[in-house]
Amino acid sequence: MATKCVKCGPGYSTPLEAMKGPREEIIYLPCIYRNTGIEAPDYLATVDVNPRSPQYCQVIHRLPMPYLKDELHHSGWNTCSSCFGDSTKSRNMLVLPCLISSRVYVVDVASEPRAPKLHKVIEAKEIQDKCGLSYLHTSHCLASGEVMISTLGDPKGNGKGGFVLLDGETFEVKGTWQRPGGEAPLGYDFWYQPRHNVMISTEWAAPNVLRDGFNPADVEAGLYGSNLHIWDWQRRELVQTLPMKDGLIPLEIRFLHDPAASQGFVGCTLSSTIQRFYKNEAGCWSVEKVIQVPPKKVKNWLLPEMPGLITDILLSLDDRFLYFSNWLHGDLRQYDISNPQKPRLVGQIFLGGSIVKGGPVQVLEDQELRCQPEPLVVKGKRVAGGPQMIQLSLDGKRLYVTTSLYSAWDKQFYPDLIREGSVMLQVDVDTEKGGLKLNPNFLVDFGKEPHGPALAHELRYPGGDCSSDIWI
Repeated sequence: MATKCVKCGPGYSTPLEAMKGPREEIIYLPCIYRNTGIEAPDYLATVDVNPRSPQYCQVIHRLPMPYLKDELHHSGWNTCSSCFGDSTKSRNMLVLPCLISSRVYVVDVASEPRAPKLHKVIEAKEIQDKCGLSYLHTSHCLASGEVMISTLGDPKGNGKGGFVLLDGETFEVKGTWQRPGGEAPLGYDFWYQPRHNVMISTEWAAPNVLRDGFNPADVEAGLYGSNLHIWDWQRRELVQTLPMKDGLIPLEIRFLHDPAASQGFVGCTLSSTIQRFYKNEAGCWSVEKVIQVPPKKVKNWLLPEMPGLITDILLSLDDRFLYFSNWLHGDLRQYDISNPQKPRLVGQIFLGGSIVKGGPVQVLEDQELRCQPEPLVVKGKRVAGGPQMIQLSLDGKRLYVTTSLYSAWDKQFYPDLIREGSVMLQVDVDTEKGGLKLNPNFLVDFGKEPHGPALAHELRYPGGDCSSDIWI
């Protein structure tokens, strides 16, 4: 599936080799019912994205989890391109940590890729007893054959940015990656790069702060994150904390895919900035703001100014383009990062959002737009919410988008999402000059699911993608 080499392991030898991989045919994405009022378990949906298939644009399989209110969120693999040189490894299990229940579901995607099945459930108690950690987020496979999962908190919901290690074959909980007592105060996402002996993690907030919704007073109280944490990869120790100016709530972090590169980007959600982190001449790490999305002065909203709310970012496999979503403003952006210090906007498209014409929010002052964007209607459906999770095809020509962020925040900021369900869209990308164009014939409507409207979140391809593979 991954390469012509018969003796290699999973994935691809390099990012540029990955760009030559086959076109995606199916996509896996978790669908959430927590906070929707529907008493049904979250499930893993399989969507057919092969234009030649009679089931194109359809959910072809649903794998329900055994419990209610897990809040499936992000996912990762048992093994990936970091294990490319090991022919004994196979990318056959999708690892699904739960943000709220703190369980981990391991899903067999190899036996029947179009109809995955549950392989193992790791209960929260085992993780809590062995690691003292809870509220699980990012899952990355390691070259060692292990799986590492970041956490937001301890079992009581206080902030605790640690890392759980699983055996990549038995999925036994082995303990923590970091040394005992060496956690960061807050956690969320992470990316590692052994060539530079570094891992960098980000911060959201303590689970007790964010679990039931967003309160602006918590920002004033300093309860949301604004730091990057630099870890010594070999010693497994936190060695540097980088405070960020205009870097409030740093969520998704991405190194450049080139494993020799010593820089990358992080999206800072509430301040709506993109920050570039890089190794400086002294051998330590620095950070600088390279993109600022200006807020809009508004009426009839939670606050007098509305941030863009950058919620997901991606880098193309050739490290040429940066993409991110402004969940509140409703636009998706493409930047040329040939010069990483000076990203250049080359594509922008509005896919819903909170400032559309005819909506309750009135824009009083806007530094970027002359008028409010039109509501998005695709195949007769008016899209609720704004662009949120994004995934780029290996060749960089198709960008898939979903509209749900996190069920409690969906309910607060986009109540229509709860009533109508989220959607999955496809945006065509100009990889020569830059540019984004909506595919008007592609819509997966999760408002019509068998148990009622669902909230579809992160997207994964069976063969790996630009946010789940790390090259070393």
